[in-house]
Amino acid sequence: MSSLTYAAPTSVDEAVKLLANAAGTAKVLSGGTDLLVQLRSGRLRPDLIVDTKKLPGIMGITKQADGSFVIGAATPGANIEADEALKKAWPGVVEAMDLIGSTQIQGRATLAGNLCNASPAADSVPALYAAAAVAVIVGPNGRREVPVEQIPIAPGRTSLAKGEFILEFKLPARPAHSGDAYLRFIPRTEMDIAVVGCGISLTLDDAGKCTAARVAMGAVAPTVMLVPDAAKALIGHTLDDATLKALDAAGQAICKPINDKRGTIEYRTKVAGVLARRVAAIAFDRALGRAGAKTH
Repeated sequence: MSSLTYAAPTSVDEAVKLLANAAGTAKVLSGGTDLLVQLRSGRLRPDLIVDTKKLPGIMGITKQADGSFVIGAATPGANIEADEALKKAWPGVVEAMDLIGSTQIQGRATLAGNLCNASPAADSVPALYAAAAVAVIVGPNGRREVPVEQIPIAPGRTSLAKGEFILEFKLPARPAHSGDAYLRFIPRTEMDIAVVGCGISLTLDDAGKCTAARVAMGAVAPTVMLVPDAAKALIGHTLDDATLKALDAAGQAICKPINDKRGTIEYRTKVAGVLARRVAAIAFDRALGRAGAKTH
């Protein structure tokens, strides 16, 4: 068995070189809530772990002058939940991140770790997809920006090349009358893996008609998926019965789930439609500025 090397670089260039030049398997430690469990269970046996938490700018939340946000990739969930400006602009993203694990886990869990673990049932990922979040990636060829939906490509696999890692996320500014929400269905009341997850972000006009929308579903396919037909069901409509029916059908149509101990294919498919309806109602309420529009 090869020995494990741990490194905690203090510059992006150093981190990239360590990852790019690794002779064996190298893993990035962002929060570690997935990686450390996988190490202890023996599922992963990397040769190198690169801890990114000491890199400048990789932790923290900044609201830009245009109303957009930059979130460092290693920012703990507890810090994200505590940021009132971010919570006001993107409550669905914040609440999705807040669903990951216990209070102790929240002190370490990160958006980058949740995304790059590439679980189809990841909680923060559908909300990030719906938000049109962009990941800023650094690597041997410099810096590039990629929509988050292009990163997970299969369970446990990402599109990141050797030597690359996520430095930060960008969330766009919110137009007027916008709202987002995330819900998951789980067997237990807390700290369980989603049977289905759904994130929706939308914008309404002054009459309450949807002008833009993004819908994402989790735990219903090998990766979290955007659902364009669900967005089309919302755009151009208020949230009437016909719109909800079309949204439900689109949510079910995208499903390619598996049978497991948490749910059957038929059950997951049905729940996907129901969840989409509920999430849309919350997002609409938030976009309309209605008080008490919370997912949990």
